Amino acid sequence: MDLNSASTVVLQVLTQATSQDTAVLKPAEEQLKQWETQPGFYSVLLNIFTNHTLDINVRWLAVLYFKNGIDRYWRRVAPHALSEEEKSTLRAGLITNFNEPINQIATQIAVLIAKVARLDCPRQWPELIPTLIESVKVQDDLRQHRALLTFYHVTKTLASKRLAADRKLFYDLASGIYNFACSLWNHHTDTFLQQVSSGNEAAVLSSLERTLLSLKVLRKLTVNGFVEPHKNMEVMGFLHGIFDRLKQFLECSRSVGTNNVCRDRLEKTIILFTKVLLDFLDQHPFSFTPLIQRSLEFSVSYVFTEVGEGITFERFIVQCMNLIKMIVKNYAYKPSKNFEDSSPETLEAHKIKMAFFTYPTLTEICRRLVSHYFLLTEEELTMWEEDPEGFTVEETGGDSWKYSLRPCTEVLFIDIFHEYNQTLTPVLLEMMQTLQGPTNVEDMNALLIKDAVYNAVGLAAYELFDSVDFDQWFKNQLLPELQVIHNRYKPLRRRVIWLIGQWISVKFKSDLRPMLYEAICNLLQDQDLVYLETMFTLLFQLLQQVTECDTKMHVLHVLSCVIERVNMQIRPYVGCLVQYLPLLWKQSEEHNMLRCAILTTLIHLVQGLGADSKNLYPFLLPVIQLSTDVSQPPHVYLLEDGLELWLVTLENSPCITPELLRIFQNMSPLLERSSENLRTCFKIINGYIFLSSTEFLQTYAVGLCQSFCELLKEITTEGQVQVLKVVENALKVNPVLGPQMFQPILPYVFRGIIEGERYPVVMSTYLGVMGRVLLQNASFFSSLLNEMAHKFNQEMDQLLGNMIEMWVDRMDNITQPERRKLSALALLSLLPSDNSVIQDKFCGIINISVEGLHDVMTEDPETGTYKDCMLMSHLEEPKVTEDEEPPTEQDKRKKILALKDPVHTVSLQQFTYEKLKAQQELLGEQAFQPLMETVDTEIVTQLQEFLQGF
Repeated sequence: MDLNSASTVVLQVLTQATSQDTAVLKPAEEQLKQWETQPGFYSVLLNIFTNHTLDINVRWLAVLYFKNGIDRYWRRVAPHALSEEEKSTLRAGLITNFNEPINQIATQIAVLIAKVARLDCPRQWPELIPTLIESVKVQDDLRQHRALLTFYHVTKTLASKRLAADRKLFYDLASGIYNFACSLWNHHTDTFLQQVSSGNEAAVLSSLERTLLSLKVLRKLTVNGFVEPHKNMEVMGFLHGIFDRLKQFLECSRSVGTNNVCRDRLEKTIILFTKVLLDFLDQHPFSFTPLIQRSLEFSVSYVFTEVGEGITFERFIVQCMNLIKMIVKNYAYKPSKNFEDSSPETLEAHKIKMAFFTYPTLTEICRRLVSHYFLLTEEELTMWEEDPEGFTVEETGGDSWKYSLRPCTEVLFIDIFHEYNQTLTPVLLEMMQTLQGPTNVEDMNALLIKDAVYNAVGLAAYELFDSVDFDQWFKNQLLPELQVIHNRYKPLRRRVIWLIGQWISVKFKSDLRPMLYEAICNLLQDQDLVYLETMFTLLFQLLQQVTECDTKMHVLHVLSCVIERVNMQIRPYVGCLVQYLPLLWKQSEEHNMLRCAILTTLIHLVQGLGADSKNLYPFLLPVIQLSTDVSQPPHVYLLEDGLELWLVTLENSPCITPELLRIFQNMSPLLERSSENLRTCFKIINGYIFLSSTEFLQTYAVGLCQSFCELLKEITTEGQVQVLKVVENALKVNPVLGPQMFQPILPYVFRGIIEGERYPVVMSTYLGVMGRVLLQNASFFSSLLNEMAHKFNQEMDQLLGNMIEMWVDRMDNITQPERRKLSALALLSLLPSDNSVIQDKFCGIINISVEGLHDVMTEDPETGTYKDCMLMSHLEEPKVTEDEEPPTEQDKRKKILALKDPVHTVSLQQFTYEKLKAQQELLGEQAFQPLMETVDTEIVTQLQEFLQGF
């Protein structure tokens, strides 16, 4: 692209690209996109955005296209990468003049220079830093500011690189320019402090802006530029000097007055000082040790004494509290239980902390936190009255403790109380003692003090466990306060119910709960109805009324807990909720965490409704479909709860539906992920097998088998067992179709048995699978044996003998009684036989059979005879106690299945007798007797005892 001829054309297209008319805009954007990879295009853009006579919007767009081009085409390995020659020209052009008059464009230029520096500095761009250092020394205000702005963005970008080689380069850079950066900062700071009393607001703002930028540079160099910063005198000198500078700047706030721009910049600079300390403490806790004493003295004096009155502001107080909190909680400063195991650095820091946090200091901090910072302000009370949801969300939201005063004070209180609870518990108990009995509703200050103390007692609940008789306090003090209906008592009623919520999981007698439920009902609405109906109705009304996502999530959580607790008893009351949830789901499309709460509610709802949950399928199944589809972005948030909902839906489904069957299409990608959700996935697959094995296996078994074969190659032993249990269940539920559908896996199982799998739990599962095939589908077992004989290049009889021998040898691997009986039945099913190999293993088969009889036979005390305790003749309805979950539809299906399972329908005693009798008839008494003599005489005796009466 020829620069001279191209500049006019590119300028024209950029002008069109700033148009509001899409007919003009779209073709221009397409043209610019085509030029992105043309040599010379970025040189043209550089000429355009550095030409101050052109339209601002055009220059702005040129900067943006240049910046995007760095991301896409600057790296050597990028497709259509810029040539080294053009990049060299561009680098030189970018730092020729720091004279951009427009702030927004100047910032973008600084950012794009930093982007280039990240890739090229210092190797391909060694002149960048020297040029910046020279440029920040010039007297021209504009050039100096722009160079300083660029210096900051370059430093910030280089400090963020994490590879070892890049870190080493930044360490070298920091040590080389740190002295200059300190001098620069001190110069601009002194200039600002001299000018602040002059009354020249423009000059004050200009020097303050430079102070802020130079401090930002120093922050990055100090925190990220040294491996052991405490060994560098300049670094520690700067950090120690921060406290005096902070005092100077705080005092300046009196002089700045109400000038909003200047005050805003001043407060940003003050906050930046505290950020330097916080970042340094976070990254270099032991290097920070010499600063602990000064940091605590400074923070405590400004936050908890009169020193800060009139000059501190909320964000600064928050930062000071965060500094105290980080020192108190820092693990680097906590000795081991055995002091001798602690490092000298840890002991030194701990010693400084202990010397500072004396009894008077801790007492004053505790009292001031509660009686000053915990007090609800007039603004908070008004906000709570006008927008209670917004107030609650702001009060409890996420990381708000880091930025907002109220949450920050509460977190500091919790941390200090936890660390020094022996000292502070008596202080808080004394504050409680002064607040006995009701409070005069006309004394608003007394009400607020009580609210603050109750807040402290709630936050410290776990620490106060042994010091407060909460049950008595609840009955004598808190319950009466919940019954005060005066409007001014409303904040206190709110605090009391919150306080009870804090203590209920710590220390609260169950026989007090009815009193509490009645009080809660009265708080929600004064109606004399049964608790469950009232509670559910009122909670549902509240769910509809609130608008904030966080509040809806809290209400849904409580509703879920109620539904989970009462289970089937909820059925009469959920009609309205069932109708409302689809609307709420639709409204929450952009709020994935609220959708997670809805999923949790649905899980408990399905469990409560049981088979009636089928009526929810028009809403329920699309929700499961979306939540478990890994091609949909929301699955990142919804998958775990979505899988749980899918599982409980299957477990409670009375029958399969085409839609429920269709959702299984989501399973294959889930199995490929080998994620932490595999266990739930296997439970879902089992759920389909129990629900409708024929339709399910015919539709999905081929793909499922492929997934299983892949999984078996890479998952853990536990994972292999889960896969094989699915196969075992399929064989149990559908003895004909199961072996055909999972045929590719059965050779894997057979090989595992023959080769003597060393993990007992895996071997037990192998034998369970093979036992099902052998007992319930003998013809399929015969074809499998034939197939394996070819693979092993052995005779079928020889292979069968090896398998029986291994089975007998590993019988002790099987611990489940059902599988042990299954093994006995399976091996006995090989009889009667005139096969010499089977006869050769006859002793082993009888040994297994007698072991099985010992497992299952119990003596009938009335008749003195033995019977098989695993036999089931009819479906027994289990008796469910109040504390137990009622049986799901799947539980019922398993019971019906058991009535068809040989393990529960065939008497091992009778089966053994019949097989031995048939073998005797086949061989004749003369040949049968020597066969029996191969069995140990003790085993024969036991066998005869079990078979008495036959």
